[in-house]
Amino acid sequence: MAWWTAFSGGLERLAQISRGGVALALQPRADAIDLSNLPVLGRVRLELATMLLVEQRAPARAKDPPVLIVAPYAFHDASIADFAEGNSLAQVLVEAAPGLIALTFWKSATAEMRDYGIDAYLSDLNVAIDDLGGSVSLVGLCQGGWLAAAYAARFPGKVAKLVLAGAPIDLAAAESGITCALAAVSQTTLEQVIALAGGWVPGPLALALWSNGPSGEFSAEAALQCVGDAALVTRFRDWNTRPVNLPGAYFLQTAEWVFRENRLARDCFPALGRQVALSKITAPIFVLAAADDEVVAAPQATAVKSLCRAAKVVVRVEPGRHLSLFMGRRTLSDAWPEIARWLVRK
Repeated sequence: MAWWTAFSGGLERLAQISRGGVALALQPRADAIDLSNLPVLGRVRLELATMLLVEQRAPARAKDPPVLIVAPYAFHDASIADFAEGNSLAQVLVEAAPGLIALTFWKSATAEMRDYGIDAYLSDLNVAIDDLGGSVSLVGLCQGGWLAAAYAARFPGKVAKLVLAGAPIDLAAAESGITCALAAVSQTTLEQVIALAGGWVPGPLALALWSNGPSGEFSAEAALQCVGDAALVTRFRDWNTRPVNLPGAYFLQTAEWVFRENRLARDCFPALGRQVALSKITAPIFVLAAADDEVVAAPQATAVKSLCRAAKVVVRVEPGRHLSLFMGRRTLSDAWPEIARWLVRK
């Protein structure tokens, strides 16, 4: 019932579709990405069809390899990685590692992007990495984690180190909010709803489809691990209720390949013309999971250790919930400095 309530809320965005179901009521538009509030990553290095590749405003000392944060592309925008002073993992990395730090700031989908699938995002990620010199350390956050892992399996020579934070890697390892939500609706139903919407997924509908109803995971207190800052809480609530639109093709492929068929864990994930295998990744991996994560259960993330048998894997499980892994003050002061040191260690 909780899932259906959330799903129905998302469907309200489709209420203006004509009786015949052929006229699209709301055409997604190309909204400008505002980087002005990001404390660290405010300079656009490159613009691609799917993203802005952004880097720190202050000049970085040349260092090989750069660190590229792969933001999630599910419903929140990429400022999750550089949210505010004191709540920015990018800031922790910049302060601890003097080399270049960059971020994939994924664009909210427009009508023209409706047919973009996972390969479009892997392809632009590859272009971004080439622009950064052709070899990087990847820091994948949540759904940016499975994308980063797939990339590392597809192009192992381009990834020096891999950080996977709250990343859904083995969906059979445990139940979570995402797996329960998708279990409640068939792939055929998803296809029909997305077709009705014109081939794209409006942000509120994406939020409903990915989340199993209202959850404490998405409260300011749980996410930011701080109280008493009214302005910061208001900013979080504005961000949390401003979801991005997703291409229908990308959403359906992610739902089927990652969450239903569990192809990453089964070593048969399709990526740019090849079936890739996590078991072939040799780059060192650092896994960060949250003990009380209801979105990506800790076993789904920590399964990397058994799946990536050719890699040296470090696992750390932190107290907290999903969003606190990326923006919580306690997690940023405890876990992320260790990750930063690990990234620069020879």
